This record gives sequence, structure tokens and C-alpha cells, in this order.
Amino acid sequence: MKVVLLAGGLGTRLSEETELKPKPMVEVGGKPVIWHIMKMYSAFGYNEFVICLGYKGYLIKEYFANYYLHQSDVVIDLANNSLEWLGSKAEPWKVALKETGLNTMTGGRIKKAADLIQQERFMLTYGDGVSNVDISKLVEFHESHGKLCTVTSVQPAGRFGALNIASNDSVKSFIEKPKGDGAWVNGGFFVCERGVLDYIKDDNTIWEKAPLENLAKDGQLMTYRHNGLWKPMDTLRDKTELETLWTSGKAEWKNW
Repeated sequence: MKVVLLAGGLGTRLSEETELKPKPMVEVGGKPVIWHIMKMYSAFGYNEFVICLGYKGYLIKEYFANYYLHQSDVVIDLANNSLEWLGSKAEPWKVALKETGLNTMTGGRIKKAADLIQQERFMLTYGDGVSNVDISKLVEFHESHGKLCTVTSVQPAGRFGALNIASNDSVKSFIEKPKGDGAWVNGGFFVCERGVLDYIKDDNTIWEKAPLENLAKDGQLMTYRHNGLWKPMDTLRDKTELETLWTSGKAEWKNW
């Protein structure tokens, strides 16, 4: 089963980093966040990826085109213009890089990558968010219900500490950054049947609007509830938090 990664957005809320690179190439622990996501899938045996490119997609192309060189020890003989490989730590990945347009919406990017998906079933997620979701259990859940699409739902943490205040203004309890208001939100990490492509009209289709709304209306959308770590990298603050988790050895998404 192939994994489709949406990696074409502008990443405007992370402009400090994305002025020079696409958001999936912003680094955590010295590696692009998209690398972390691919390592997560690879740990479950999924090594074929389709990356939907858009904004500054050439930088993602260059990264993977030179991946073997960057991961290897080499001896370069300048006099003879020769290169000797001493060893490699390259991944067992097959990566298809699909240009899907600068202004194409998320649904349109998926549709444009249809020729590279081929199989009836594929996985799909965003190129800027990590999680410790159990991919094997996610796929097992999808296979159990027979619908067209499964979305992983999560409960993100709140941004601020929550106060439980009594009538006399005393604080009965305090919880630092609790789970949100109890709502489950789209966490990405989809499993899709090829039939979902019929719900995408054109380049202007936003995956999170008409396609998912109509899949739900038709009874073809199920959700896998994930209570563990889920962290999107939307802002510089998010990047800093991910970096802190990585350097402190608390990166729960690291399953390799």
C-alpha cells in the first residue's frame, strides 16, 4: 500500500522558516519533518511514498535526489574526478515526487497523484504532522468496516492552563494545557479506497470540505480514535516544542 503525503502548501503561519523552504522540509533534530513521518510509516513496513509537491517543491526533489550521497561516506578524488562509496545508511524507500501545482487545493493534489497510486487502497496524511498512531491497528480498523475512508481523529491539547473556579473565586483545580473541549478533530493519517477520488471534482477542491463532508453524508467515512501523541507543525512555537521533545529523548513518534 502506498502512502500519499500532502506537501505542497505555503505554510504561511510558519513564515520564519517557510520563506526559504516548504514546510515539510523544516527540520526537527536535523531532519526534515517529512522524513520523520516517512520513518514512522516505514517502521510498519510501508516504504512506497507519493509526495504531492507545490510550493518550493524543487527543494524536496533535490533532497531525495541527493539522499544517498548525504547518507553515505565517500571519497572524492578531485584529480581524477571520481567518487568512491564507502557505505550508506539510505532508507528502503521508493519515492514518487508529483508536481501538483502551486495553487492547487488539497483535494486537487490527491486527484493529480491518482496515476501514481494505482492500487485500490492507499494511505494519506499531511507532510507536517507527527504522531505515535499505530498504523497497523489503523489499517486493521479500516479493513474491518468496509467503508471508503478512515480518518484518524485526535483531541489536541489546549494552548493554556485551565482553571476550575469556585463561586467564591477560589481555584478548585488547575490543569496545565489540558485536552481541548472534548471535540475530536481531523488528525490526518487516512486510509482510503480508490473510490474516494470520485468525490474530488477538480484542482479547487479542498479535501477537508466537500469530499469528506459528502463521504460522511453517504455513510462512507469512519474514524479511528487516537488518544496518544499527535502534533502538527503549524507555527514556530510548534517547531520549538517538537525540537524540545526530540532533544530530550521524549519524541514519542520515534518508533524506529
